[in-house]
Amino acid sequence: MTGNSNQVAIEPPGTFIKMELEARGWSQRDLAFILGQTEQQLNPLLSGKRGITPDMARLLSDAFDTSPEFFLNLQGRYDLQNAKEPDPAVKTRAGLQAHFPVRDMIRRGWIQDGEASLLQLQMSRFFEAANDDTLGDIAFAAKRTHYDATPPHQLAWVFRVRQLARQMEVETFSTEKLGALLPKLRSLMIDPEAVASVPSFLAGCGVRFVVVEVLPNAKIDGVCTWLDDGSPVIGMSTLYDRLDNFWFVLRHEIEHVLQGHGKQSIGMVDQLTGESANDANGEADEEIVANTAAADFCVPSAKMSSFYARKHPYFSERDVVGFAALMAVHPAIVVGQLQKRMKRFDYLRKFQVPVRGHLLKEAIADGWGNMAEAQL
Repeated sequence: MTGNSNQVAIEPPGTFIKMELEARGWSQRDLAFILGQTEQQLNPLLSGKRGITPDMARLLSDAFDTSPEFFLNLQGRYDLQNAKEPDPAVKTRAGLQAHFPVRDMIRRGWIQDGEASLLQLQMSRFFEAANDDTLGDIAFAAKRTHYDATPPHQLAWVFRVRQLARQMEVETFSTEKLGALLPKLRSLMIDPEAVASVPSFLAGCGVRFVVVEVLPNAKIDGVCTWLDDGSPVIGMSTLYDRLDNFWFVLRHEIEHVLQGHGKQSIGMVDQLTGESANDANGEADEEIVANTAAADFCVPSAKMSSFYARKHPYFSERDVVGFAALMAVHPAIVVGQLQKRMKRFDYLRKFQVPVRGHLLKEAIADGWGNMAEAQL
């Protein structure tokens, strides 16, 4: 018999039926007569070789003047005690899935499905938890962001970025080099294909750059996170595959790196672009600083404001293209700024160009049908 060795063994329901027959002075033949069955039909039930079905429970309830539930409960308790011990992985998977997108992580190849202890170990290592045996340390890791709560799909994405970044070799990080790189990066904004050179330029400053596709239902553009050795990592999702989004998010995360934001947490997790992006009102000071730097980098704020004031509300394509040339950026950059100010995300959308294809040629990337190799 399986189950806890300390629990009291429960006899099969047939034992209780025989005790009731004895108490009433009935024989097995009497009960068979009452139920309208033969003794041969009744014998497997009384010997415990056959369980009580709902139909039999109703017959017995009439015979002994009690409820059908009484007999079904007897059978249920006996069956439960004699049921096989469940796979311990069930409880482990349930506990993990309650807090983290485990199925999506397995599907993406971030962890491998397996028996309970192996799954627990992989999750602990993935989330950089201190204790391989408990969920508590993983839950603690989930709170180590600059937000009070980070959605689990976003959090898993951040740790995937960190996992891939740890395997990269880059130069020693230098704030001075990164700051000096900004004019060079700014000169690339005229050509969409030039985004492919960004990972190597950042690596030369000691900044690891990783591109990871988001998990389902996750809204995230980028992250600035710091590894244990104090080296910075910039992760991007290219959730909105547009040139203006790429440069705005990249410059935003670079500013976090330059300012040292997020060092006391798992990082600065950002959703900055798209129609559902957060407004500046109520943002943390670090986000306002990074947003301001990103906007000014794409198009100097004073010049953008002047252009907007002079041309509003009628912005012709010719005006936009001419202003972009004056600013030495691709027209998509100016269009992105205008869309945000006007809150019209359909405006001149034809100027927007995708960049992910160019970026994935050189960047360490995971997703879009390809799984990056990583060691837990």
